[in-house]
Amino acid sequence: MKHVYADTAATTRPHPDVVGAMLPFLGDAFGNASSVHRRGEAAREAIELARLDVARLLAAQPEEIVFTATGSESNNLALQGRMHLAEGDRRRLIISAIEHSSVLETARALEADGFPLTVLPVQANGALDPAVLEEALGPDVALVSVMAVNNETGVIQPTGELGTLARAAGASFHVDAVQAAGRLAIPVDGWNADLVTIAAHKFHGVQGAAALFVRRRTRLASLIHGGQHERGRRAGTESLAAIVGMGAAAARASMLLSQGAPEQVSRLAEQLLAELLMRVSDTRLNGDLNRRAGHIVNVCFAGVDGEAVLHELDLAGVTVSTGSACSSAHAGPSHVLTAMGLKPEDAHASVRFSIDEDTTADDIAYIGQVTPPIIERLRSLAGPGMKRSA
Repeated sequence: MKHVYADTAATTRPHPDVVGAMLPFLGDAFGNASSVHRRGEAAREAIELARLDVARLLAAQPEEIVFTATGSESNNLALQGRMHLAEGDRRRLIISAIEHSSVLETARALEADGFPLTVLPVQANGALDPAVLEEALGPDVALVSVMAVNNETGVIQPTGELGTLARAAGASFHVDAVQAAGRLAIPVDGWNADLVTIAAHKFHGVQGAAALFVRRRTRLASLIHGGQHERGRRAGTESLAAIVGMGAAAARASMLLSQGAPEQVSRLAEQLLAELLMRVSDTRLNGDLNRRAGHIVNVCFAGVDGEAVLHELDLAGVTVSTGSACSSAHAGPSHVLTAMGLKPEDAHASVRFSIDEDTTADDIAYIGQVTPPIIERLRSLAGPGMKRSA
């Protein structure tokens, strides 16, 4: 049986070059980067070289990169760190309704601590209308946080326009770019971003390494205390091997971007979407057809349960998801899809396929081959009353 991994939005395979770069630091090259002897200095040099590669991926300066353990930690550091140093009457936080749970739940926790929160709706295509943000902004806003690429639908937000509006209103601007890193260019200056989150395992690094871009002169309170690591932003001994791997992954991602790899992935994703729409009746794309990162295809198979589709595809050798891996324990419908106006039953009937440069045309053909009979069988088991026109 053929095996196809189509869940790269959840995590990616650590690239052999990344693993190779890490191996020495899991063996004889181990060291604490805060130590002042030669082994410690070698560890520090390796971390700073990785910081340089991550900065290049973001078109930033190395001193603006803070290493963390996860994208969720970076999002927490951005929101909590910025809001807890909010000045004067600027105490309001603005987010969109389709943010990752690490932003949504952090924002709700800040609201419980007394920081006013505004959650902006999105359009049916999954994008935030800049005019909606412009109307919501005011002199009391300290921070605006909007993701660059939605992790469930792949819809690309108008980040540059949103950042321009936030800056003009005197607010800081945070971008959760976890799904964007390695998929499209991340120009922190072009976005007018003060804070940007990325995670290594989304672009073939390893789990356990992430980063937060912090623009110079951006005031940010630490969440973890106990040392001056990461220029006082995040105490604790750095995860040497994981950070070295993140640097290698960032360098590789920069190279692939320059070679047009995302365009090749997009063409395969378009082929996958065309196959599904042509071969499976009552199927539709969730999100904007034209403003979408090329690695994610989220579709609604009307009249079936998405979890059942996931398990049947898994048995057929195809790995997919029904949404964010971080929300998989929640039984309710996707907050992203319902925010876009989908009915709960349609949100439950949706499946996310996500691919990368390792995906082949044969993989796409295999998905197109095994998916239609699975949907047909599940619909027949559900009965005629469950099926409806999309």
